Amino acid sequence: MRPQRLVDLLAVVALVLLGLSGYLTWISADPGNGRQDVHLNGYTITKAPVTLALAAVIAVVVTKLAGTFLRRVLGGLVVLLGVGAIVVALGVRPDGAELSRLRPELSDVLADQVTQSTGPAPWFALAGGIALVAAGLLTVVTAQRWRRATQRYERDPAATPADQWKAIDAGEDPTL
Repeated sequence: MRPQRLVDLLAVVALVLLGLSGYLTWISADPGNGRQDVHLNGYTITKAPVTLALAAVIAVVVTKLAGTFLRRVLGGLVVLLGVGAIVVALGVRPDGAELSRLRPELSDVLADQVTQSTGPAPWFALAGGIALVAAGLLTVVTAQRWRRATQRYERDPAATPADQWKAIDAGEDPTL
């Protein structure tokens, strides 16, 4: 598999994983005393994973049109976005005061012990961040081997103009 295709695949996987982390349960809070559990999805807790995923996918798309140096810069940016997603996945855990700000129905029960449990969403965000880091590193390492966007349409430098006209007259496309 070509490095470009692998970077595309990793970026799509990261987009799916980080997007899922925004809509799955990030934290479940049990206020106790028979009250109903409160489930907070990733987008309620933080909008960072989805935003980082979209920014990384845009950077990967721009690498298709860029030269080697800009590809390396954008690959480094994708690595930083992936590290940001990993930091968010590992570090964002709201405490009681933050939960009461996010969900007002928890404010009256903060005197009770609120038990929190982590849902699957941070793990999806972590996996998506790792996929972004891998895509960025692969871009930085293999940027010089990528095909240029216009390479398909460039003519053969060894062909003379007469050969190209003969190919056109024969119904062939000399740019292929």
